[in-house]
Amino acid sequence: MDLSFWGEFIRPELLATVPALCFLGTLLKRSPSVADNDIPLLLGIAGILAAAVWVLGQSTPRGLSQIMNALFTAVVQGLLCAGASVYLHQLVRQQAKRREGTGRPSAPDPPL
Repeated sequence: MDLSFWGEFIRPELLATVPALCFLGTLLKRSPSVADNDIPLLLGIAGILAAAVWVLGQSTPRGLSQIMNALFTAVVQGLLCAGASVYLHQLVRQQAKRREGTGRPSAPDPPL
């Protein structure tokens, strides 16, 4: 499967956060104090924070317009990176299930 389309939405400089967030998700999954349904939210927050650091490292926003643009960029890029990390995790997980033979069999074709 070609995953190059992510580069059209996520800034190339932030693509490195995708495996980092995937790793963070794995650590959170193994933590007994974090519920599974909280992991995507925590990854989203971490992605937004990482993107905000990148945005602020690129330039210092001056004025309301630039601040709002920086905030919007950080939120969108952070959520895209978090979504890509969850997607990457699911791809790896589903491939492992197929190799083990424990994946759900495909539905039969409907009769014609």
